[in-house]
Amino acid sequence: MIKILANDGIDPAGKALLEAAGFFVDTLNIPQDELPAKLGAYDAITVRSATKVRKALIDAVPTLKLIGRGGVGMDNIDVEYAKEKGVAVYNTPASSSLSVAELVFAHLFTGVRFLQDSNRKMPVEGSTKFNDLKKTYAKGVELRGTTIGILGFGRIGREVAKVAIGLGMDVLAYDLFPFNPEVEVTLGGGLVVKATVKAATKEEVIANSNFISIHTPFTDKPVLGAEEFAAMKKGVAVVNCSRGGTIDELALIEALDSGKVSFAGLDVFDNEPTPREEILKHPKISLTPHIGASTNEAQERIGVELANLIIDFFKK
Repeated sequence: MIKILANDGIDPAGKALLEAAGFFVDTLNIPQDELPAKLGAYDAITVRSATKVRKALIDAVPTLKLIGRGGVGMDNIDVEYAKEKGVAVYNTPASSSLSVAELVFAHLFTGVRFLQDSNRKMPVEGSTKFNDLKKTYAKGVELRGTTIGILGFGRIGREVAKVAIGLGMDVLAYDLFPFNPEVEVTLGGGLVVKATVKAATKEEVIANSNFISIHTPFTDKPVLGAEEFAAMKKGVAVVNCSRGGTIDELALIEALDSGKVSFAGLDVFDNEPTPREEILKHPKISLTPHIGASTNEAQERIGVELANLIIDFFKK
């Protein structure tokens, strides 16, 4: 019997599929330092972002046949080394795109109406300084008619564009690779309309956007640093639901303090799981703890997609 260790858990729908196919699925979490000794009892491991599958672990478990990542990014897996050793590596890029895109707009709506600060102050000052707070948060703006720049136009970037178009925003899109600028937007009642985004250079996105959303893989150099912030419109807002390290956080704090950037929305951080204090306490930053794919719907889709990939691998 094929044994699967779902070390960071798996949705019940995915677990049920695997068990129906005759696999044994263990959802007991094994601490990272115990994996080299214990992973050999399994044929495959599935992880999310918590468990790391690095070269040393791969070398320690030569019987491992498959690594599955429930999600998109595989920064916690030495993918190429695993493949060199004959270990299959799969992720689930299609399943969480909409959930991440909706979180981008949760941050955008939060920022344009100052909710990140209002939610902190209303419990403390709402009963004594209600009118003062009302004046403080009275200059919100609408998203309709503004321009959002999307850096990285893969699956998630395209979902962000669809939501933006549905809200009446203009979209500038940049990617390292050529892409189809046409997207299909599903409206209420199942109505599907086609729309076209404007392909742009990275420099054009940075210079012309009211809002910028990052959806690029991790790189050695931040996608947005001091130079990029300097080239942005005054009052721009930035959202990062992609990878920690894609924004220079110290440069972001400086841009927020100077007023160049009006607010930021961050779901990912340089030093997870211990983000820097200046980020966590900044009044112009909307914060979430890396939950882009953490909706019930996305987790079910991820579990099912990952289960089918595993079944196809072992049954072929």
